Amino acid sequence: MSAPPTRSRGSRARSFPGAGGLRETGRLFALALDVVRHMPSRPFQFREFIQQCWFIASVTILPTALVAIPFGAVIALQLGSLTRQIGAQSFTGGASVLAIIQQASPIVTALLIAGAGGSAICADLGSRKIRDEIDAMEVLGVSVVQRLVVPRVLAAILVAVLLNGMVSVVGVLGGYFFNVIMQGGTPGAYMASFNALAQLPDVWISELKALIFGFLAGVVAAYRGLNPPPGPKGVGDAVNQAVVITFLLLFAVNFILTTIYLQVVPPKGM
Repeated sequence: MSAPPTRSRGSRARSFPGAGGLRETGRLFALALDVVRHMPSRPFQFREFIQQCWFIASVTILPTALVAIPFGAVIALQLGSLTRQIGAQSFTGGASVLAIIQQASPIVTALLIAGAGGSAICADLGSRKIRDEIDAMEVLGVSVVQRLVVPRVLAAILVAVLLNGMVSVVGVLGGYFFNVIMQGGTPGAYMASFNALAQLPDVWISELKALIFGFLAGVVAAYRGLNPPPGPKGVGDAVNQAVVITFLLLFAVNFILTTIYLQVVPPKGM
C-alpha cells in the first residue's frame, strides 16, 4: 500500500496567499540595493545618463509647471479663507508657502516623474525584455543594472530634485498672486509671515523628499520593465502597475518623512 502524497515546502510556499506579494517586494528591494551598489561602479554610462536626463526633463517640465500653478492657487485660496475665519490673515503667506514647499512641491514633482518619466522608462525596458535584448546582455556578461538601470534611476533623481525647485518657485508665485490679487492680501504681510515661520530645513526636507521620490520612481519603473507580465499586453500592464505602485509608495514614504521631520526639527520660534 503506497503512502499518501506529501506536499513539499515549495508547494506550501506557493499556496500561501501572500507569498507572491512578499516575493515581489523582496525582488524590488533587491533591485534597489543592486542599483545603490552599482552606482559607483565603473565604467559609468555618462552618455546614457545625459540622454535619459534630457528625455525625462523634456516630458515632465511643462506638465509640472502647469500643475504647480493650480496647486499653489488652491492652497493659497483655502488657507486664505481659513485664516480669515479665525482672524489670522497675517499668517496666510507663511502657511501657504510652507505647505507648498514641504508637501505640494515634492508630491507634484514625484507624481509627474512617475507618471511621465517612469512610464517611459518602464515601457523602454519592457520592450527590450520582450525582444530578448535583456537576456542577450546577460548571456554576454553585461550587467543590466549597471548598463541600463543605474543611468535611468540617477536621471530620475536629478530631474526630480531640479523640478522640485522649479515647482516650489512657481507654486509660491502662484500662491502670492492669488492671495494678494484675488483675496485682497498685502504683499508686506505675505512676505513677513513667510520670514516669521519658514526656516532653511524646510527647503532641505523638500529636496530630500524629491530625491527619495525620484529614486523610488526610477527603481519601480525599472523593476516592472524588467519583469513584465507574459502575453502581448505585458508591457502595457507593467506600465500601469509601475505607476500605481509608485503612487502608493510615494504617499507612504511622504507620511514617514514628514512625521520624522516634525519630530526632529522644531518649528521656528519654539
